[in-house]
Order: sequence, then structure tokens, then C-alpha cells
Amino acid sequence: MLRKIGRSGIEVAPLAFGGNVFGWTADEATSFALLDHFVASGMQLIDTADVYSRWAPGHQGGESETIIGKWLKRSGKRDRVVIATKVGMEMAPDKKGLRKDYILRSADDSLRRLQTEYIDLYQSHADDADTPLEETLEAYDTLVKAGKVRLIGASNYGAARLKQALETSRAHGLPQYQTLQPHYNLVERREFEETLAPLCVEEGIGVIPYYSLASGFLTGKYRSQADLGKSVRGQGVKKYLDQRGLAILAALDEVAKETGSTPAQVALAWLMAQPAVTAPIASATSIEQLDDLIGATRLELDAHALDRLDKASRQ
Repeated sequence: MLRKIGRSGIEVAPLAFGGNVFGWTADEATSFALLDHFVASGMQLIDTADVYSRWAPGHQGGESETIIGKWLKRSGKRDRVVIATKVGMEMAPDKKGLRKDYILRSADDSLRRLQTEYIDLYQSHADDADTPLEETLEAYDTLVKAGKVRLIGASNYGAARLKQALETSRAHGLPQYQTLQPHYNLVERREFEETLAPLCVEEGIGVIPYYSLASGFLTGKYRSQADLGKSVRGQGVKKYLDQRGLAILAALDEVAKETGSTPAQVALAWLMAQPAVTAPIASATSIEQLDDLIGATRLELDAHALDRLDKASRQ
């Protein structure tokens, strides 16, 4: 069941908990309960970022890392989890990007909030075209040598830039990106599959997709315009309510019925079955939701089910 992260020796179960909810839609007590349950269920990978949840009114960023840090200190479970966080998105007008000095400062800030001595997977949250790749990778080299970071990864990189980063690492003897976080799910396939997937397979890069359930669309919660008011994310899935989107939901329903599972579990299991995918990221704000997500790790789709989902979602 465990899968290696990239070419490293670190192994995780094939589901990552999306920590964007901690301190935002899940308060501290709820977050602690969710984290306890996630680990008790045999899961390890917790994904967050320094910028979570700066978008919420009154938040500065760092709220998610702070809650994870408090939980780590209270629970004593640091050695049972793999903590992934990110750097680069704007925390303030003068706090963004992937310059060496900024990465080094941000890493220390994240370590302090997380109340840990090391980050298992430190990721460039978005490409910074204004900073040379060598400078960014030198910053990570400094952090790895200091024992503050174990592995590095990239998020939201295009194929050409990711390839260039890997070549830069090899040319200068610097750490290589072991993971990629792309926007990838049953309704958003083309960009990743056409350009990034072949590179990730060839280079042994572990893929940790975000928006794995397409902001809730793939749970089957939104099936008509009338359903869009069910949550704050409703308007974000409006674009999926077309002929193709409804065909995908129908295929998910069929496979879920046949396998005694749920549409969300089927959508995640489809991702877990894709070449190069290590662990999709998904969030939950209740134990019931979390159990539904974890159930996907026990669901193995046969060739017929995978083919049906592939045909329904092909663009």
C-alpha cells in the first residue's frame, strides 16, 4: 500500500490530507481530531503551505502550519507523519517568490510555526520566472545540508520549466525536485496528461495532485444549477455542469454502485491508479468526510471500471 515519494526512501499511503482547512473551515479542536484520525487510519502525508489561509478575512497566512505545529507538540506523533509545506506565494507585498534569501527566511518561519526541526517535503508553490533556477535550488541545497529539509518538490510548474529545473540540478549537483503538485482530476486532465505526465514517469517524479475532487464536483454533490448554493465552493464548479461533466458523474455513480463505494472514493481511486501518481490531496472537515476519503485507499478499480471512467472523462 505504501508508495515511495519520487526516488526517495520516504514512503506514504496513497492519500494526502489537504491542510488548507486547518484554522479556516476546521477550528483547532476539529483539526486535532481529524489529524489524530488520519494517522490512526494508517495515513502519513499532510500537505500544507505557509500561505494557508491568508485568503480568509483577518488571516495573515501561517494559520494551517500553526495548528499542525500545535498538534505535533501535543500528540508527539512527529515521527509518524510526513509533513509537506510550500513557499513562494505572496504572504505580503515584500514576501513572495523563490529568491534564496527569502526561501531561507521562510523555511525558518515555517519550522517555527510547525514546531519541528525539519520539513519532510519543501515545495516551490509556484514558479518564479524572475529568479534563476540555480539560485532557488541553491537555497534548497543549503536547507538540506543543514538538516532542515529532507526532500524538495515543485507545484504549478509547466513541463518545460520542470525539465529545466531537473537539468539545472544535475548540472550543478543540487537537490532535484522529487514531486510535482499539479491541478489534476477526472475533469481536469489534458494539461497534465499531455505535457507533464510523460516527464514525471520518465524522471520518477511523484505526483501529488491538488483539487483531486474538483472542488467537490466529483463527490456528486453538485448535479444541477440548483445545487450550486450548497456551499461556498458551489460557483467554482458551475463550469463542470455540462454534458461531459454529467457523463463523468454518471460513470462515477455506476462504478460506485458496482463496487459498494462512493463517487468520491471512485474519483480518488482513479487518480491513485494513474501512472506517476503517489497520493492525491483531499480535504475534510469532519471525521465522516475523512473516512470517506480514506476508503479510497482500499478501493482497487478493475480495468473495466478504469476504462469506463477514462472514456467518460476523455477530452
